[in-house]
Amino acid sequence: MTTAFISHPDCRLHAMGAAHPECPERLDAVMAGLQAAGLDRLVRRYEAPLATREQLQRVHDAGYIDRVEASAPEEGLAYLDPDTAMNPHTWPAALRAAGAVVLAVDMVMAGEVDNAFCSVRPPGHHAEHAVAMGFCFFDNVAVGAAHALARHGLQRVAVVDFDVHHGNGTEDIFRNDPRVMLCSTFQHPFYPNKGADSGNDHIINVPLAAHSDGTVFRAAVERCWLPALRRFQPQLLLVSAGFDAHRDDDMAMLEWVEDDYVWITRAIKAVAAEHAGGRIVSVLEGGYDLDALGASAAAHIGELLA
Repeated sequence: MTTAFISHPDCRLHAMGAAHPECPERLDAVMAGLQAAGLDRLVRRYEAPLATREQLQRVHDAGYIDRVEASAPEEGLAYLDPDTAMNPHTWPAALRAAGAVVLAVDMVMAGEVDNAFCSVRPPGHHAEHAVAMGFCFFDNVAVGAAHALARHGLQRVAVVDFDVHHGNGTEDIFRNDPRVMLCSTFQHPFYPNKGADSGNDHIINVPLAAHSDGTVFRAAVERCWLPALRRFQPQLLLVSAGFDAHRDDDMAMLEWVEDDYVWITRAIKAVAAEHAGGRIVSVLEGGYDLDALGASAAAHIGELLA
């Protein structure tokens, strides 16, 4: 398989303070994991473009976009919520993170690559239509899904979210759009304390109790996600790839290991092969223990390459 690896140096310049878990070193950890696994030589590297206002406005309120841009400080930090701050480099980093997914969708749809992984930050899946929260400013995967619908004429796009937190932003944006299916597993009760009872025919939320391991996760996917995805028959799959459900990540309390990320990637690939011509775009979300993040991302990308 041919896998694009899309990132940009701007994404490393965004920082929210020395003690903040969503730190620039996360991107270094992903690359270190690839290098340790010998995968860095196998992916095709591309630089992320800046997302355009048109691309952002497909999923975000125009006034909200203006407020985020206007909040960018000339120095120091500007807080949009207690966990989510901008430094002078955040605005271009956020545009690159969303633009990476647009580029990935274009490349996969054109058949230039089989699939893609966007190693970007800030993450996106908590950003709602007009709200920044949970380290997120723009919903990167939602921008990519909307671009696939608008520019590539797709009728059915699926977003698979295995981050430890519920993808509330993606649900908020697509809750009333049956062209997009969201499948999200997440620890519950836990931040953002949404999703447990808000699903519908195309929003497949699967809350998991604290300390659930990979066996519980796999059973949930087989019971809830896979039948729904096969009924939906997506023409493109996007992945909100958070690695904070790993047992070594102390930001949460699920107990997955690298083999679980291999397993879910393999399952996603099977659905994509059956219905979407193999087309997958994966986007980095959470993952805060750097060693676990690097190893888990490498396991995921290695399976994309397999």
